[in-house]
Amino acid sequence: MTNAPRVTVLAGFSSAATAAVARALLVTDPSLVLLTHDLSAVREGVVRRTIRTATEVLETTETHLVHGCASCAVREDVLPALVRLSRERPDSDIILALPPAIEPELIRAAAVHFDSFVTVVEAGTFLDDLTTTDELTHRDLHAADNDHRGVADVLTRQLESADTIVVWGTPDRLHDALLHRLAPWAAQVRVGDTPAVNCTELAAQLLRSDRHNPAIPATPARALEGYPLGLHDPAGDHGVNAVLFEARRPFHPDRLHDALDDLTGLPVRGRGQLWIATRPATAISWESAGGGVLLGNLGHWLTALPRHRWSEASPMRRLAADLTWDPYYGDRRTVLSFIGLGLDAPALTALLNDCLLTDQELAEGMESWQTLADPFADVIPLVSSPTA
Repeated sequence: MTNAPRVTVLAGFSSAATAAVARALLVTDPSLVLLTHDLSAVREGVVRRTIRTATEVLETTETHLVHGCASCAVREDVLPALVRLSRERPDSDIILALPPAIEPELIRAAAVHFDSFVTVVEAGTFLDDLTTTDELTHRDLHAADNDHRGVADVLTRQLESADTIVVWGTPDRLHDALLHRLAPWAAQVRVGDTPAVNCTELAAQLLRSDRHNPAIPATPARALEGYPLGLHDPAGDHGVNAVLFEARRPFHPDRLHDALDDLTGLPVRGRGQLWIATRPATAISWESAGGGVLLGNLGHWLTALPRHRWSEASPMRRLAADLTWDPYYGDRRTVLSFIGLGLDAPALTALLNDCLLTDQELAEGMESWQTLADPFADVIPLVSSPTA
């Protein structure tokens, strides 16, 4: 195990709970350094960075935005600050505590040694935040005037990026069941449900855990790279269940579009990859929370590329494609995970199956699929045409 400084990232929608965890960790090690960014004046164009130990403030700096993007400003500041701290204090581990509306994925690509990504959840507000249709603007947490992200979107991405989830407060079994299905890959730690916090024990559970694996992609692309996307647990427990839906044939664009209200309104969270008949070259990401859905572009399916370009994909992507390869579809496949409160799993599965091409439509072939009306044409960015 390396002796170089380790970086533990703290994220969480509750700034009070995240700050409490940071303070509890700081008191266990006088050399530990905390890096924070204050976005309270961001809409006036100012981001404040503070670096401190448990006993003193080492540095306070103001950054004036030139591009109006607070998330970009935090990301651009993090790498040089972490590199400088590592050089100036080589024997000090670092805690990076992100502001509540910042998603950890934004800084995962920084070229530093991330030991673990930790998401802090406040038990008292977790369920309301997870099921609300509020945007960040409704909480005065938006990073810019055009920041229309939903509260539930941000919270679920923070949870899914976590190697460890810290629950601050006294959760009930419903909370535990939801967290387990939202991020089954994350370790869970409970703290703050008694008047006294065992800071030493908390530090032992969170610091230098070496839980972070930088090779694992963001959640919608997990299945593309061969990693588990979620649990298939239709029965569930404590009122929480999950459905893992897989299909080889593509979705009919009109029928999928018509089903969006049901697919986004009933589950608490949906995520994964899919393909649509009108764009057989494109792997499409799906993220839904808070009643909305975000469809994105995951790039080409390997089967749509000339063989010599497959080396552009990661080894895990190529291995996953080999293991699931179909003689007709190649590596094209839909894998979607839905988590909900008492989901009607058979009805949800039937709805998804009804959105797929029928046998007759499938038999008409890809050239015929291109003539179908596509209501997603202006929503999902197209990948460029494969070249030889």
